[in-house]
Amino acid sequence: MRHPKQAKQLVDRFGRSVDYVRISITDRCDFRCVYCMSEEMTFLPREQILSLEEIYNLAMCFSELGVTKIRITGGEPLIRRNVLDLMQKIGNLPLLEELVMTTNGSNLAEYAEQLKQAQVSRLNISLDTLDAVKFKELTRSGDLDTVLKGIRTAIATGFKRIKINAVILKNRNHDEVIDLVQFALDSGIDISFIEEMPLGVISSHNRAEAYYSSDQIREELATRFTLEKIAETTAGPSDYYQIQGTTTKVGFISPHSHNFCSTCNRVRLTAEGRLLLCLGNEHSIDLKAELRSHPGDTEHIKQVLIDAMDIKPEKHEFNLDEQPIIMRHMNSTGG
Repeated sequence: MRHPKQAKQLVDRFGRSVDYVRISITDRCDFRCVYCMSEEMTFLPREQILSLEEIYNLAMCFSELGVTKIRITGGEPLIRRNVLDLMQKIGNLPLLEELVMTTNGSNLAEYAEQLKQAQVSRLNISLDTLDAVKFKELTRSGDLDTVLKGIRTAIATGFKRIKINAVILKNRNHDEVIDLVQFALDSGIDISFIEEMPLGVISSHNRAEAYYSSDQIREELATRFTLEKIAETTAGPSDYYQIQGTTTKVGFISPHSHNFCSTCNRVRLTAEGRLLLCLGNEHSIDLKAELRSHPGDTEHIKQVLIDAMDIKPEKHEFNLDEQPIIMRHMNSTGG
């Protein structure tokens, strides 16, 4: 991951270069978060999931086409068998500059050190509440103390940056935004607030009624903290601020209130091998079929990836007041 940059070859019709890929390695999770999936989920049969070797081969092809950052996601990636072997192999790709992971933190206490050794440089950890009862309600199965222990272990392990991701829902956890930022401050880490995305049909709440905008969060935080706008970007969709006098950054991911599509530089690979060209559209390519019908032919796969850029849409069209057009849940999309 220290070699000169590869020329960018993944460019869409709108002139946007794709240099960031989010790879979901499983649709399974040990939590059942209310905004992510239904309480009773039917997961994909294992034979429909990409093998670790197939995931690695695609990661290699992406890196050779100019992708410099890969994020491993799920479901919950750390419950995938032999995930550390995969991370080690991807981390050793010579053209990759950054390997990162998004996790719910439930297994971090056990795996943080090994992830660091696998050249994972940064972690995003989902944490929507600091209230143990509310945590159980939002995740339906998670234990807050286990996640907090995982965060403490990850901090002690010395990752370059650690960031909390918090999905904020009105009348569920919107009253905790100041407490969550204070937790990030006290821990010396960053935090991003995320507006809920209308993916998949859920029964736990009405998305339009639960919507809580980034602007509302920012206004509330301003009563306690001084937020200074910064130009820093991590190749993702966050709009970043820094808390005055500290190193803690606060990000806002705002698919509804502040559309970020014009600068989109990323695509997603689902656990079943579909290349999603947009989070909020169904434009996709079946890479699993291409891999299995052309075994070992990396040049063919790379051409498929180059050609796929032609169907990357200009933007998403999220509407909280309508039944979601996108029926896949976030766990199958890749968090």
